[in-house]
Amino acid sequence: MLEKLESWFRDNGWTAFPFQREVWTAYLNGESGLVHSATGSGKTLAAWLGPLAEWIAENSEGRGEGKAPPLRVLWITPMRALAGDTALSMQRAVEGLGLPWTVGLRTGDTSSSERAKQDRKLPSALVTTPESLSLILSRADAREKLSDLRLVVVDEWHELLGNKRGVQAELCLARLRKWNPALRTWGLSATLGNLQEAMDRLVPRHEVALRHSREGGNPWVPASAGTTNDLRRIVKGVSDKKVIMDTLIPTDIDRFPWAGHLGLAMLGEVIEAIEGARSTLVFTNVRSSAELWYQGLLEAKPEWAGILGLHHGSLDADVRRYVEQGLKEGRMKAVVATSSLDLGVDFSPVDQVLQIGSAKGVARLLQRAGRSGHAPGQASRVTCVPSHALEFVEAAAARRAAMAGRIESRVPVDRPLDLLTQHLVTIAVGEGFEEAEMRSEVMSSAAYRDLTDAEWQWALDFVTRGGEALRAYPDYHKVELGEDGRYRVSQPAIAKRHRMSIGTIVSEASVNVQYMRGKRLGSVEESFIAHLAPGDAFIFAGHVLEFIRMEEMTAYVRPAKPGSATVPRWDGGRCPLSNEVSQSIRELLELHIDHREDEPEMRAISRLLKLQHSWSRIPRRHEMLVEQTETREGHHIFFYPFEGRSVHVGISALFAYRLARIRKASFSLGFTDYGFELVSRERFELLPLLKGGLVSTENLLEDMIASLNAAELSKRQFREIARVAGLVFQGYPGQPKTNRQVQATSGLIWEVFARWDPKNPLLGQAEREVLERQLEFTRLADGLKRIETSPILIRQTHKPTPFAFPIMVSRFREKLTSEKLVDRVKKMQLEFDKAAPPEADFADGDATGTVIPAKAGIQLKLLP
Repeated sequence: MLEKLESWFRDNGWTAFPFQREVWTAYLNGESGLVHSATGSGKTLAAWLGPLAEWIAENSEGRGEGKAPPLRVLWITPMRALAGDTALSMQRAVEGLGLPWTVGLRTGDTSSSERAKQDRKLPSALVTTPESLSLILSRADAREKLSDLRLVVVDEWHELLGNKRGVQAELCLARLRKWNPALRTWGLSATLGNLQEAMDRLVPRHEVALRHSREGGNPWVPASAGTTNDLRRIVKGVSDKKVIMDTLIPTDIDRFPWAGHLGLAMLGEVIEAIEGARSTLVFTNVRSSAELWYQGLLEAKPEWAGILGLHHGSLDADVRRYVEQGLKEGRMKAVVATSSLDLGVDFSPVDQVLQIGSAKGVARLLQRAGRSGHAPGQASRVTCVPSHALEFVEAAAARRAAMAGRIESRVPVDRPLDLLTQHLVTIAVGEGFEEAEMRSEVMSSAAYRDLTDAEWQWALDFVTRGGEALRAYPDYHKVELGEDGRYRVSQPAIAKRHRMSIGTIVSEASVNVQYMRGKRLGSVEESFIAHLAPGDAFIFAGHVLEFIRMEEMTAYVRPAKPGSATVPRWDGGRCPLSNEVSQSIRELLELHIDHREDEPEMRAISRLLKLQHSWSRIPRRHEMLVEQTETREGHHIFFYPFEGRSVHVGISALFAYRLARIRKASFSLGFTDYGFELVSRERFELLPLLKGGLVSTENLLEDMIASLNAAELSKRQFREIARVAGLVFQGYPGQPKTNRQVQATSGLIWEVFARWDPKNPLLGQAEREVLERQLEFTRLADGLKRIETSPILIRQTHKPTPFAFPIMVSRFREKLTSEKLVDRVKKMQLEFDKAAPPEADFADGDATGTVIPAKAGIQLKLLP
């Protein structure tokens, strides 16, 4: 059965990997599973060729007529750019094997004419997104059109696993398995730490056991293929793909910025690296940095116009497609991009990847490294380009974790009720549902396996009557129970609005950016445009633009003269430091103390580390350093847990709350991935406070909720939940509601729930999402437990130390413009440099301090 596949591989000069053959055979035996293999190692062909081999066998036995079969394969992808490239790869295989199969695309970018064609007849294989699949399921004829489906492939499963889009995929799969009990499901992933959990969410163990007992085997499997009682497996593919990870180190490291992400300190080195390669991807973590680097490179090398590209999610689709095609054809010398090019697109010509700033996570760095050498047998290369001194440590830490195989896990989302209500309306818009069957179907997914009676009844009441608080409003009576016992949406207007709102991707209202003469450039957030006055200049889509006016959610612009300009702000751009990288940073600092580190990045910033040790201390991996100092701003307390920015946001608020309970005080807070500071007018004596429970985990949840004004945070988070649950409609195409209108509506509903329905589950969900998603409460609790049981080093310093410098800058960032911030950082660093002694004069202990051993209460010791 596999001979034709092997022959096609030989004709192309390829040899199939053992893991690819394993997946083909497992598919033909009726199995489902998860493929975990390095980027560019052939996962697509591993999942795709099995169903083609199955059809070839059936056709050779006369069971087919040599015509294109109806829809057999659904390929779910997290990104539209990835969808297009995947479809091309699948089409090449079909043509190479000489098969009549058709391959189609169904995403938000699909034209109306193509959609109409698919509505008449779906292709043999359809590449789509979770949102588009939900739309398909909202059609009354969905069961009939999907009746021949045999395989669902979920590509880049790790990108969906940790968010509601993954849960949306789980609910869709539960429906497809109900219609097609022998359906097989395969997930593809390259960078994932919790493989077993990932497979359990994609292919629930209890559902597979039920299917096997119900069907007694797979009716589509040829008798010669054999049978198996184990219908799930994890297939580990190429894991030894060579990845080269290094760091650009400038010659004048002593003048390198100690903090900040806005400058182009390494511009010259980046240009030299780009010139030394045929093609380069320059990754940044946020779109604003991508705009700055693109502009900086183009100003320094104007001759690169036309061969230097910019790619991020806010640019117009035509611009993105042009850049993607230029990469594939080798026309682009370099492309500055964000995560919009992280996944799956086959860029064989790319020689190297540059990561501007820290990647913050091991998986993200490996994923981006895989964009180069994106073919079996080729080495991938990523070079880190630190934007400030301590990011040299982060680069070394990420490489250390990667080499040790410590890759981040993705924590799945459990029982989001907003998405459950959306899904119930989706199915009711389509063929409708019967209550008991629907509940059983929903609970067959791993995400809702523990759904309670109360939660189910609330969800059903919510979609039929609006719940306790909204039952007087007919607009929220979306689903009706018919005489046949099935729940359906009968009003066309409700069905239309719902189809336009399907999905879980919620962002701030965006504004089109368009030239006065008509060319559209992309979109920015409404809140950014709201701060511009006519005549203001800003950088977007690689151009310096002058804002003219705002009209019907469109910002009209014209080219501006080069000079001072601001950069658009996009929400959701911050990447918190992962636990794996945090752990490696603490390990590297301890190795430095013991003079055992051998990373070039650590040697590069040895002067800064020596200065830190001279003025204060460098903590070992199981210690926490606390510094106190006084400046003209007031009294500063700096804490260095090295747990990541998200955790530090929560802990800083917690400590400020606990200190204010002891003595009334106001604090200014600053935080980075390395630590945080509390600034107050009055000095606090830390020793009794630390011994008295400042870092205690006792009453942690209650204190966290009180310290962060959880009601206000939950109210903000509720906006997203209200949108997903269908409580807020964002408007029709061309007539979107403004961000202010959406916020006002969701805020009003929150107030109604809080007053008249305080036990509404959506309010509780908002609070949980604030704690887990925004503050990483579980990680925060673990970090605080580590601190509570670790020695604490207290240092009284004569001025802020190098470790304190970035934290202070992060606080200034909220008050100063980009240009003023850069000037302030340079001035501060110059003052630090003047205060530092010659390197030969560095000595330990230019401060006084105390050690509080683990479990405070043991006798204290003075630091030498």
